[in-house]
Amino acid sequence: MSAVMPAVMTHRQRVIGFVLCIATILLAVLDTNIVSAATVPIVSDLDPAHGVDKIPWLIAAYQLAATAALPLYGKLCDVIGAKKVFIGAVATFLAGSALCGMAGSMGWLIAARALQGIGGGGLMSVTMVVLRELKGPEEKDGGKGGSVGGIIAGAGMALGPWLGGVLADHADWRWIFYVNLPIGLAVLAAAVRVLRLPAHSTRRTIDFLGAGLAAAFSTMLLLVTQWGGKDHAWSSPLIIGLSTATVAAFALFVRRQATAAEPVLPLGLFRIREIRYGFAIQGLVGAAMMGSMVYVMIYLQVVRGIAASSAGLYLIPMAIGMTAVGLLSDRLATAGWSQKTFVVSGTVCASAALALLATLSTDTSLWTVRAALLLMGVGFGQLIGQLIQLVQDTAPAEQLGVATTGVRFFQTLGGALGAALFGTVLSRVYAARGPGGTTSTIGGLTGHARRQALDAFVSSTSVVFWSATAVMILAAVLATRLPAGIRRKPEAEAETAEAAEVNATAFATAPPFPR
Repeated sequence: MSAVMPAVMTHRQRVIGFVLCIATILLAVLDTNIVSAATVPIVSDLDPAHGVDKIPWLIAAYQLAATAALPLYGKLCDVIGAKKVFIGAVATFLAGSALCGMAGSMGWLIAARALQGIGGGGLMSVTMVVLRELKGPEEKDGGKGGSVGGIIAGAGMALGPWLGGVLADHADWRWIFYVNLPIGLAVLAAAVRVLRLPAHSTRRTIDFLGAGLAAAFSTMLLLVTQWGGKDHAWSSPLIIGLSTATVAAFALFVRRQATAAEPVLPLGLFRIREIRYGFAIQGLVGAAMMGSMVYVMIYLQVVRGIAASSAGLYLIPMAIGMTAVGLLSDRLATAGWSQKTFVVSGTVCASAALALLATLSTDTSLWTVRAALLLMGVGFGQLIGQLIQLVQDTAPAEQLGVATTGVRFFQTLGGALGAALFGTVLSRVYAARGPGGTTSTIGGLTGHARRQALDAFVSSTSVVFWSATAVMILAAVLATRLPAGIRRKPEAEAETAEAAEVNATAFATAPPFPR
């Protein structure tokens, strides 16, 4: 167990640190959205003959690497301190971005994208740890501070596809990656000079075997969800073998976490009710969000004939909803809203939005779609920051890093499982109700066959949205099981008391932390 030495930061330094975190989170959110808008010019430049077949790997490489790195990032934060891990994650992300911009082939770009993903896995998760440690002792309790996630996620969702399209159309697709460099280098320089986070004075071992098993398990699970039912049949030897290996890796990971001296995801965290439910709710939210986002876009393009670039504009109401909730959340917290209230309200709003999407038909007003996405943004905006803070408020002080990255880990895995589940539901329902063939053949149909195919496709997406609604309702039920107030762990209370004594002078005259 390590001793954590409190660090003194002035109010000005904390404000600068807050701005650095905002810039870093924005980089992470933008990077997950920006590439999708430039896949066509990338393929045309690097591999016009066979590049289209490699696009899924271009997208998946980042996600696989980011997910695999998450458990190790959390442990490193707890062992060597969040500042060093933050700087390392940003530097890795920038190295990957530079290599992506210099790519001369699709293989090179995919490999560089994976390196970028390793760094990107820490941009959001480690930055949330840094944000937590930047707060003064008087700000660590309560439901405040959950606004950042909703505001940045909303802004990134609205700006990402648009910025990617602008750079691809009017500059060069390589600037999608080069644009990260000046911002990231400024963040690095300022972080080295300004950040003064709690230091760890006692050496602790790192469970690299456990981190490797977590990486293997999560990577294979994501590959199963990427390939199953699409590139390979669910009953194919490859998918069956990969699924078996995934289960084996998961069993070995759990066993390792139960026996390791310093596990990367301590099983003891699951004995804390708030954390146990927080992880479960975040996983369910990830599954429902993935299903809703993907299939709303598919509905707009396949059924309503809207171009991919224009379909992305329909995410703006969702971004507005998330941003509005982010701006209001601290005021609501001041008015008495607890974290439980936010989570219950958020899951209920998201459930209602998904149920509204389940009623879509071939001629439903597009304003209904916009209204549903606005309501969905209001729901998800209440969940993004509050679930992370809920876990942070109840995690032992020496396990803050693994608890924070655990939230992101379960969200990613939930999203992968949701994509696989909903994709299977869609294809099977369409096969039973459609005119024959797969959903990819709809574009070539005409006349009665096309109308029949569209009706079957809409009914299939309706089943998908009802399934997502059921997932979100389950999350709402779990949210009602959360305690009304936050019960801070004794270790966290001790740390807060110690930090309060050391930092009393620095914080005494400082105005409230900016929100």
